[in-house]
Amino acid sequence: MQTVAGAVRTAKAGARRRARAALAAVPAAVALLATGAAGPAPAVAAAGEGPDVVAREAHFVPPENAEPDDGLTYDPTLVPAGAGITVVEVARDGRTSVRMGLSGLLPNRTYGAHVHTKPCGPDPAAAGPHYQNEADPVQPSVDPAYANPENEVWLDFTTDRLGNAYTSARQDWRFRPGEARSVVVHEHATMTHPGGAGMAGARLACLSVPFE
Repeated sequence: MQTVAGAVRTAKAGARRRARAALAAVPAAVALLATGAAGPAPAVAAAGEGPDVVAREAHFVPPENAEPDDGLTYDPTLVPAGAGITVVEVARDGRTSVRMGLSGLLPNRTYGAHVHTKPCGPDPAAAGPHYQNEADPVQPSVDPAYANPENEVWLDFTTDRLGNAYTSARQDWRFRPGEARSVVVHEHATMTHPGGAGMAGARLACLSVPFE
């Protein structure tokens, strides 16, 4: 039987192969993302003129086995070690698009996901609260006037029969510099009712992303 460490090594090797294969497509992928015509691109940041593009590609591993560039799974039953994630931000003209692709999760299951304010850490709480364009003066924020998909970045998704998913969000604002630093995958779809708005259950996994 393959050990957890062996599974992690296998997943990392596969992720490196996928990343190398994807690098040749970076210029075209970034151009398509800027026009809204493509899905996630590999882990790069665009330079020069044009939209600001930030992208991260990783696989999830338990915190005790993780390296700095890995995503973290806090619940390998619901987010298995080796599951993949790609997050791409394209921002320009005061607007922001965040796109996310995932693979290797449980099939036909709904998860919640949001942009959070701090990088991931071994403790799921390390990622801090949801990023809010207009910050709720009351924390934790459960008021739908603030905890809503227009004021935050909600990326809830449902996997297909193979455990893959794609999701996106578009906002008419941009992140404040240094205040949006991760995407957290949650246990269930995000709630919207007063007193529970923005809640999506346990934090299952996290990927640090230096959003612009």
